[in-house]
Amino acid sequence: MKHFILPGILLLIILYQQFRFQYGIQNKLKQLNLQLADILSKNSDERVMLFTDLPILKELMASINCLLTDRQRLKIEFLETEETSKKMLSNISHDIKTPLTVVLGYLEILRLHDPKNKALEKTEEKANQVMNLINEFFTLAKLESGDMKLEQTKLNINELCRKNILDFYDILLQKDFEVEVSIPEESIFIEGDENAINRILFNLLSNAIRYGGDGKYIGLFLKTDGAYVMIDIVDKGKGIEQASIPHVFDRLYTMEDSRSRSVQGNGLGLTIAKHLAIQMNGDILLYSQPKIQTLFCVKFKIAVPPYTPVEPLPLP
Repeated sequence: MKHFILPGILLLIILYQQFRFQYGIQNKLKQLNLQLADILSKNSDERVMLFTDLPILKELMASINCLLTDRQRLKIEFLETEETSKKMLSNISHDIKTPLTVVLGYLEILRLHDPKNKALEKTEEKANQVMNLINEFFTLAKLESGDMKLEQTKLNINELCRKNILDFYDILLQKDFEVEVSIPEESIFIEGDENAINRILFNLLSNAIRYGGDGKYIGLFLKTDGAYVMIDIVDKGKGIEQASIPHVFDRLYTMEDSRSRSVQGNGLGLTIAKHLAIQMNGDILLYSQPKIQTLFCVKFKIAVPPYTPVEPLPLP
């Protein structure tokens, strides 16, 4: 009987040791996995670290850290290349603007001497389109490189919304749009650059007219939740498919219907608007249900209203 008990005990010991060994490896692998997931989610420059005497785990850690080092190097190279590209785009845009301005000047002089010349009129029109595109590229390049500084002041967003929708009144009337506007009577203030806010609203309103014109509706709604102010610009046109929504604010992205000459854009307006909003600590969000409603929401923090001194009461 003893001859059977001893081998059985040894077998149990061996099985127990194997179990502990496997459990230990699984536990170490789990720790490695958690560390790696944390590094990737935070996009940090850390490396995995684990105390172990097992050669296979040491080799695995070395390989993972080698890949993380390569990943960090590629990220740095990408950022350097992107920064160089942005500055090059800014310089090229500036260099093209100067001769193009001269060309436009000469075209204007020729048109003054021959106002009925249709060829000159068309040439000047196309040259102005090129100049506008160069200006958009130049603006975007300055925003992306951090060279554009915005003057942050307290602004009455109610008045800016009224002004911008009124600027489109004639074109909306001509196109027979239904216009719905809701702006509170009580003034709401934000911190921002007035020219930048006007540019954002102009881009979004003109975008709604261009791409949502088939719905013959445009809405502007100003509202607040006490901490933030939201400006909703709504149209009821064709809308934006879900596949396109993540790319709408990408540089030079144009949707399928923008290939039509009647609605063609340059793919920079929304990108510039988004950058301007972010630089003023705001954001632009997009919601769209095709053929039902497309809504661009501009969101900013509410600022404390400007202090108005009060005359002291006369002493009795």
